[in-house]
Amino acid sequence: MGSEKIPASELKNVYREIFPFWENIPEGEREFLCDNSYVFTYPKGNHVHDGSECSGVILVQSGSLRLYMMSEEGKDITLYRLHPGDMCMLSASCVLDAITFDVFIDAEEDCTCYVIGGPAFAAAAERNPKIKIFALETAVSRFSDVMWVMQQILFMSMDKRLAIFLYDESARTGLDTIALTHGQIARYMGSAREVVSRMLKYFANEGIVEVSRGDIRILDKQRLRRLTL
Repeated sequence: MGSEKIPASELKNVYREIFPFWENIPEGEREFLCDNSYVFTYPKGNHVHDGSECSGVILVQSGSLRLYMMSEEGKDITLYRLHPGDMCMLSASCVLDAITFDVFIDAEEDCTCYVIGGPAFAAAAERNPKIKIFALETAVSRFSDVMWVMQQILFMSMDKRLAIFLYDESARTGLDTIALTHGQIARYMGSAREVVSRMLKYFANEGIVEVSRGDIRILDKQRLRRLTL
């Protein structure tokens, strides 16, 4: 993992696009946030955020991150994934007092992220209600993703969950080939690799997908879509 300081002029252009409050806070606060911002590079597989520390507000510039929770036994459940343009507020627990659970973040791919220091962002939020409101709204918007994951785990059959995952992943990438292993899919879905493998074999026998080493190719997107309903 490496970090570097970036020019305030570059940051201001980025932050102006993503923060709706940017033009409504004093220039001194804008300078303060820029002075406490860094660019971090995370190699694939590296931990980005370990549990309850206040790492800061993370803005993904390139690559992808996986945010998950972990049980005492070491089993993890993927809550959601972050891609270029996405922001993570749950990594800045010092900003939101209501966050009382630990989340973990790993780099799924080589990543470059803008990171605003947690204590600095928290201080700015205390001085500027517009920043505090933005932080709360951003965190709340992600809880809908978390509840969707919980709904799938608790109430949906495995074939429907897998169909939803494959269909959504294809829609996200624009490709019919999903370049993920059975183990990776199981981790994202909070399931066991053996269960995912059995269900993929069933999908393959039905002519819905073709399974090969390291990827899954969707052959019949209409039937896959029907399984998601």
